[in-house]
Amino acid sequence: MTRLIPLAATALTLAFSASAIAAEQIHVVEHPINETTTHVGHKKTDSLGDILSFANPIFDAANKTQVATDQGFCIRTVVAKSWECVWTNILKDGMITVAGPFSDVDADSTFVVTGGTGKYAGAKGKMVLHIRGSKPEAYDFTFDLL
Repeated sequence: MTRLIPLAATALTLAFSASAIAAEQIHVVEHPINETTTHVGHKKTDSLGDILSFANPIFDAANKTQVATDQGFCIRTVVAKSWECVWTNILKDGMITVAGPFSDVDADSTFVVTGGTGKYAGAKGKMVLHIRGSKPEAYDFTFDLL
């Protein structure tokens, strides 16, 4: 009996470890067409505390068919460099929320997945945002969900 306890504990640990690394990856493309920047204070230019609000369509990985929407906001934290953002991605099977810094100067920004609803209830993981083009014309969102 005493030999079974360590074996059971090892099996349980392996089961939890396997579920922790099992992931789902979702790749979609956001089109930034519904965005507004509200300038805070007396400056009408990029300044600390400005608010970027948005509600945009999200397309499939092939960038052909709209499959979702998003909505959220960012607050300017470092002028001409970064924003701190929070938003909700509204997909067919539920919602995924993300938060973190968005970089104006880097091609990629990584956000933490803070939760979800529906199929994504209790979601954890990360989302990498990749800027497409120099304008940008679109953003790749790649979710790695645990």
